[in-house]
Order: sequence, then structure tokens, then C-alpha cells
Amino acid sequence: NPLSSLADDVAATQRVVDAQTGKVVLVGHSWGGTVITQAGTSDKIKALVYVAAFAPSEGEATANLGKDYAVPPGIATLKADAGGYLWLPSDSVAQNFAQDVKPAEAKLIAATQGPIAAKAFGDATTVAAWKNKANYYIVASKDRMIAPELEQAFARKINATVTTLPTSHVPMVSQPAKVAEVIIAAAQR
Repeated sequence: NPLSSLADDVAATQRVVDAQTGKVVLVGHSWGGTVITQAGTSDKIKALVYVAAFAPSEGEATANLGKDYAVPPGIATLKADAGGYLWLPSDSVAQNFAQDVKPAEAKLIAATQGPIAAKAFGDATTVAAWKNKANYYIVASKDRMIAPELEQAFARKINATVTTLPTSHVPMVSQPAKVAEVIIAAAQR
């Protein structure tokens, strides 16, 4: 996804969904949860899987979702470039984003994780696909980017089948088999 706005990311996701011939399980990590919440209304979508992700309600902007929770330590380390895109320095990736992966993997994540337009977090959803879909949520209990308590609240709100993993913000990197099990369960429902 281009990470330039909610609309741009939703459009990119919908192009991929439209190209599929069968049912689709949408998986969203972090900001991607907001994207699948908006993009997941198609009849082609069988289920939504949220991985340490935001799950806004209709009309909510991601920027407002954590206001009732402690600010996770990684958020304070975000940097903005001259164009208004946010990124994490490599030391913060290792300490706050992917603290449970090998140093070489953390360096690779730091080098390849695309920056996101800060303004995207102010874009409000107009629908909440999770209201009409089967939902799965992977809570990362050692997340330092989204408060695990907020992740648990999202999972309850969307009435998800919940899997809690003792991982950083990237369980798909540190516990890929466990994440795959959840995605397979969603696909086989």
C-alpha cells in the first residue's frame, strides 16, 4: 500500500481483492487494521484478521483511538520527514517495534518499513466492515507501538476470535507459524 492516505490504501487493497476469483481473508497489521476496516465490505471478503492492529468504528480516525490508554514507548520515537511522513529510527525498531526478533531482522525491518503520511491517521473511516464479517484478532502482549490493552479492547469491540501472543508489534515475524494458524482458521471457516 502507498501509505499516503486511508483512501489510497483502501483503493490499493480493493484492487487486489477485485482481482481475486474466490473468497478473500483480509489481514491487517497495525495501520492495516484501519485499512481492512474500511476496505473489507465486499461480498468477496470471508473474514478479517487484525494483527496487533487498529480497529476503528465507523467515523473514527486512527489518531483518536488510543487517547484513553497510556502512550506506548515506541510512539514517542516516531520522526517526521519534511513531507510529513512518519518513520521509526533503526534503534527504535530494535527496541520498540521488533524487540523480539534477531538483530539482523530488526535492521531489515528498519530499512524496508515504509514511512506513513502523518495525515493518514486523521482520516476517518466511513464504514466498519467488522460489523458484518467474521473477525479474528491477534493481540501482541508485549507490543510497544499499540498498547496491548487497546488491542484487547479492539478485539472485544469487534467480537473477534482472539489469539494472544507474547510478542512485539510484529508477531508475523517473531511467531509466523502462530499467525499463519489464525489466518488458516479464518480461511477454513
